Amino acid sequence: MAFLSRFFSSPERKALPTLDEVLTARNIPLDLPGLEPLKEEFQHLRESEQAPWADALQDLVAHGWPLPPLWQDAQYELSPRLVPSWVAERDGFFYRPHVDGLALRMVVAGQTMPEAWLTLWGVTWEDVLDRSMDQLRERSLNIPFQRQPTGIYRGVFGDGQSAARFLLPELWSGLFPGQNTFLAIPAEDELLVAPQVLLPQLVEAISKSLAGPGPRLMGTIYQQVGGNFLPATLQDPHPIAQPQRELRQADLMEAYKAQESCLAAELGVPAPAGVVRTQQGRSISYTTWQEGQPVLLPETDLVGFLAANGRPLGIYFRQTLPRIAELHGVGVDIWGPRRIRYEGFPTVAQLARLECFATGEQMADLFKGSGPARPRPVNAPMQDRASSGSRAAQASSPVPAHLRGQSLGVQSDDE
Repeated sequence: MAFLSRFFSSPERKALPTLDEVLTARNIPLDLPGLEPLKEEFQHLRESEQAPWADALQDLVAHGWPLPPLWQDAQYELSPRLVPSWVAERDGFFYRPHVDGLALRMVVAGQTMPEAWLTLWGVTWEDVLDRSMDQLRERSLNIPFQRQPTGIYRGVFGDGQSAARFLLPELWSGLFPGQNTFLAIPAEDELLVAPQVLLPQLVEAISKSLAGPGPRLMGTIYQQVGGNFLPATLQDPHPIAQPQRELRQADLMEAYKAQESCLAAELGVPAPAGVVRTQQGRSISYTTWQEGQPVLLPETDLVGFLAANGRPLGIYFRQTLPRIAELHGVGVDIWGPRRIRYEGFPTVAQLARLECFATGEQMADLFKGSGPARPRPVNAPMQDRASSGSRAAQASSPVPAHLRGQSLGVQSDDE
């Protein structure tokens, strides 16, 4: 009889914790704003679902983010947004990488969506994305792209989110049949499309948009290659290779500039990043490192060194820094592009191991009257040591091939 009872008797069901008990265990206020509509959802959760649900609430409280609206309402107010990858990393909201330099986030009823909302709704990112794309597609119907006097096309959709239509190739991929298609989203309400023959006009339109009062989205030109998108690969001597290089560098400088105010002062001095033009017309990124305290170096092409008293010591290719084995850099834990922290400072003898771009005298002339963060025009070309060295030395150099043989040249106030 005892044997049979094990088969026919059911175990006593364990009572699940109440919502108040779950919240109290995590120090979550019982009167949390926005919680009331979600209480009914909690009643239907299984035991295995309660802890993740409460953890999601706790995460929102810790970040100071609001609770979501009910999914029944939120699913009709979804809007995908493209942002620079560094912005997505900095802000901490849920995102997915989209293409090089861009990340995809979701805005729900005017609020950027944290990952915890997915848990509270009991849905996946794919569910949210599919619904949002259907809604974006619906809002884009019967709104043609506008042909500009220059021949390029501009998306104008009247909702301030034209850049999001980058996600819907079916809207613009047929504008230039049989030709390579290039796109740009310099601002949230800008989507520019052009064929290769109109790239100069596209660059002009991007520059005009970036000069406007609104926040910058991305200056980089993107190219559609089959079903994929990537930054346009335009190599010298293509006439748009240099403008594309400058646009990508400007996007990077924007990220480094934003980083500066978010780095802890005790880590060291965030070295400024900038761009300098060579004699050959190529723009090269650079930073300056002054002796005296720890420095947080951005990963630029060049590093200009300054003594503690501000005396210029020369500009060198950053890729040759590992030749100074005595200096040990450590990566900084920060969103966006990488920075390396150095505590020491190279001696003159150690600097001699590096490949030189400009001597101390040339660097002094370059920075005279303007400070190290912004070069002033110089009067004569300056040849770097790497360009005057032997071919064999250049072949074994860690300096990337596209930077070898560059000289500083004459600068312009307009550049």
